Amino acid sequence: MEKTHKIDVVSIRLVEEPPLYSSKELKNPCDVAELFQDFLKDCDREMFCILNLRTKSQVINVNVVGMGTLNSVLVHPREVFKSAILSNASNIILAHNHPSGDPEPSRHDIEVTKRLAEAGNLMGIEVLDHIVVAENRYFSFREEKILPEYFQMEEVAAEQSLPYAKSEKEKAR
Repeated sequence: MEKTHKIDVVSIRLVEEPPLYSSKELKNPCDVAELFQDFLKDCDREMFCILNLRTKSQVINVNVVGMGTLNSVLVHPREVFKSAILSNASNIILAHNHPSGDPEPSRHDIEVTKRLAEAGNLMGIEVLDHIVVAENRYFSFREEKILPEYFQMEEVAAEQSLPYAKSEKEKAR
């Protein structure tokens, strides 16, 4: 008699939580920063989130990927892209807070952003921006043009008529 081996069948699904409300559409890095400044304002440790977006940058949902310590949070591409894949997102925006009050990204923040953008490129899920919020200030990787070279947001935005186009800060340059 042959021995049978049990193989569990599993299903993966998103679980909805109470919604987050924004008083306006998210059309640029400043709008996204305001949303996350409000969402993360009472956090005493770093929180890493993603905003999952449809093709024309309409928001699908927000996912809190990780909660860290006072000055760091562990982030892995597998966890970042899990909700994006389950949400059928075509684009994502990364966001995290700096409880210190200084939104300037660390070397680790820059390395993680590049790694996530490269992983997203392989999966066909573009990383449109990474916003670091702190009190009433923010840092946008897109505005500062430090996303990987292969990512050209303006070309993608123009090609797809995306609402997440140039912010006032970018237009002033």
